[in-house]
Amino acid sequence: MPDTINIDALVVGAGVGGIYSTYRLSRMGLSVKCVDVASDVGGTWYWNRYPGAMSDTESYLYRYSWDKEDLQTYPWSHHYVYQPEILKYLQHVVEKHDLRKYMKFETEMTSATWNEDTQRWIVTCSGSEEWNISARYLVNSLGLLSKVHYPDIRGLSSFAGDLIHTARWPEDLNLEGRKVGIIGNGSTGIQVMTALAPIVESLVSFQRHPQYSVPSGQRPVTKEYRDKVNATYEQIWDDVWSSTVGFGVVESKRNTMDVSPEERQKAFQEVWEQGNGFRFMFSAFGDITTSKAANEEACKFIRGKIDEVVKYPRKAAILKPKDLYARRPLCDTGYYEIFNRENVDVIDLKESPIDQIVPEGIRTADGTIHHLDALIFATGFDAIEGNYMRVKISGRNGKTIQEHWKNGPKAFGSIACAGFPNMFIVAGPQGPFANFPPVIESEINFIMSCIEYAEENIAAAQVEEPNGALNGTSNGAANGTSSGTSNTTANGALKTNESYVRKGRPMIMEVSDEAETAWIDLCNRLIEGSLFTTTASWIFGQNIPGRKPSTNFYFGGLKSYLDWVKFQISNGFPGFLI
Repeated sequence: MPDTINIDALVVGAGVGGIYSTYRLSRMGLSVKCVDVASDVGGTWYWNRYPGAMSDTESYLYRYSWDKEDLQTYPWSHHYVYQPEILKYLQHVVEKHDLRKYMKFETEMTSATWNEDTQRWIVTCSGSEEWNISARYLVNSLGLLSKVHYPDIRGLSSFAGDLIHTARWPEDLNLEGRKVGIIGNGSTGIQVMTALAPIVESLVSFQRHPQYSVPSGQRPVTKEYRDKVNATYEQIWDDVWSSTVGFGVVESKRNTMDVSPEERQKAFQEVWEQGNGFRFMFSAFGDITTSKAANEEACKFIRGKIDEVVKYPRKAAILKPKDLYARRPLCDTGYYEIFNRENVDVIDLKESPIDQIVPEGIRTADGTIHHLDALIFATGFDAIEGNYMRVKISGRNGKTIQEHWKNGPKAFGSIACAGFPNMFIVAGPQGPFANFPPVIESEINFIMSCIEYAEENIAAAQVEEPNGALNGTSNGAANGTSSGTSNTTANGALKTNESYVRKGRPMIMEVSDEAETAWIDLCNRLIEGSLFTTTASWIFGQNIPGRKPSTNFYFGGLKSYLDWVKFQISNGFPGFLI
């Protein structure tokens, strides 16, 4: 039986969120450990090593804002960073701030249980050696897009060639001169197809839903461009924190139908040439995600570009989406152009679905066998809750996270769940629908404010009174109101009864049921009227067959989220049971 390691905080996951969480906790002076099932840091960027893997956020923003010196000096050569560069950057941050000493790799959390008596999390980990960890705080950074998803297709295991998921790409895989099929044409599928088309003998996209994609604008940056960014970094980040989507793009307030057809065409052409999916969706006009008429104008423009770019009418017809432009916006480095190559084809699975996978390839419903040497699944992830469903996390009274999320994942402000004391989630459900690095940083700052508050205040003992009520509890809702006896002063500091102080024991941070429910209700209200609800996507968990759709994001914008967090902090965390 392994010994139990006693620490203040355990971070699970060493990706973008886990690295920053470890940095903040260690700088607080807390004893901290970080574990990850991978063999090094990187998270998503450790696992996703497929050809063409690239961020769709401009390089100057796909990094941490908190290291000002690093923003000025760390090199980036292109407008968008590819996976090897992102992984190298994250490794650099870990080395620069000496964080590796807190980390243990090839170690997986298998269970976490809240102990009522000790008021600590008891965590078991498996790997090269078994670990038992006792921690006051549990910070889960398991990843928004981490657990891979394979579609349920008959005959999958019978395939005689290479079967590959993009999130588990073999290092020694060589596809040059081979016949390759790919299922999945979201952001990952678009990237990998664009990279493979010039080197394979043949490439066939088995397409379920055609996607809207715009150019990324990928190109080298000049010295003058980098100097300008460096000179204005303070303003750049101020603009990010004051924005809706946090991508560093102009967020237009202009309505699409308020201008002439010629002006609309010109505006769309300008953002098309500049590049970036979020720029196309939000910079030309401000109502593409809320007005069906406006959205259809954007759709017509992109469909026209597909006809303009793709020279084969049959392929162009299959590639043109028929639904609204209402999924996470995509961008590419020449996706539509690859279909002008004779070695690249696309199969419309709505016209002829996959019947089954056979040893020699894929058989479609029309009886055609498509012969393949390799089959790639770019089918994405069991997003948000996927990684949590495979781990046994038990909170108060033995309630598991699976039970708590049985009707869909939910977390107060994306960071905490009712009934799970001192447990926090990075990139959890109902977080801002915005650029991931600033969102992750914002959520971790909120989490650290919660922990700092607990560390700075001594918890009053919960003394049972004759009527059964507990002295020293508070029931705050997400709007900042509270019911019952207040236990905070006007400035948010905790009131204590000196007769019942537990000397030296920090308070427990546990979100109330009322606050969690109020936050989910707010997220549901914010999505009303949004066109994102009209298309099935992973944003609502609809990429997993049989799963009940749920509102997985906060659509109020990054600035609105930060204002809400500021209210929570400045008012003594009214959403938490103190």
